[in-house]
Amino acid sequence: MRDRPYDVVTFDCYGTLIDWERGIRDAFSAAAAVARLPVDPEAALKLYVEVEATVEAGTYRSYRAVLAETARRIAARLDWPLPDSRAGFLADSLPGWRPFPDTNPALRRLSDAGYRLGILSNVDDGLLAWTSRHLAAFFETVVTAQQVGSYKPAPAHFTRARSLIGEMRWLHAAQSYHHDVAPCRALGIPVAWINRKGETAADGGSPEHEFRTLGALADWLAPSSP
Repeated sequence: MRDRPYDVVTFDCYGTLIDWERGIRDAFSAAAAVARLPVDPEAALKLYVEVEATVEAGTYRSYRAVLAETARRIAARLDWPLPDSRAGFLADSLPGWRPFPDTNPALRRLSDAGYRLGILSNVDDGLLAWTSRHLAAFFETVVTAQQVGSYKPAPAHFTRARSLIGEMRWLHAAQSYHHDVAPCRALGIPVAWINRKGETAADGGSPEHEFRTLGALADWLAPSSP
């Protein structure tokens, strides 16, 4: 096998490794069923993308609290009465959110090829620990919002990761252009956009590398691995 182009590959978690959209749809559907109220999971998901970013941009709060406040605001927008006692349903469902089909095969290939792996995630440590049970890899570098007290695209995740990784050659891979690719480009961090939906960058920019799947990323980084 040729020399590896990087020593360390870090990933965003939810949206890159974990199918968060399916998890959110399922969570809203289940909560609505319990309340015996109609809800359009696609409408809830569309609102989630907008509302969560707004909540995260405010004063820092735990991700569990972010999810609860996001659920409250979405419910209000959908005219769906959601008592505070049930506002934690998104965080409660998160441990069951599953990886994309290509996630674990790609992680195994990269690990077998000798890459050190990591996660930079907008989440609490406890919630990520539950998610890690679904992932077939050891993550040497882990940076969460709880640890740095802010949410991507703020730079703290990336500067903390750099301090942990040191001088090793580092590539970050992520699905969200806004949360990960744009700040990596601004900070001069090599980045691979896992552009699962074939989106166009809002700022017209482009990362160093772009792939539609994690499998394609692994094909590039570890072409000769099993």
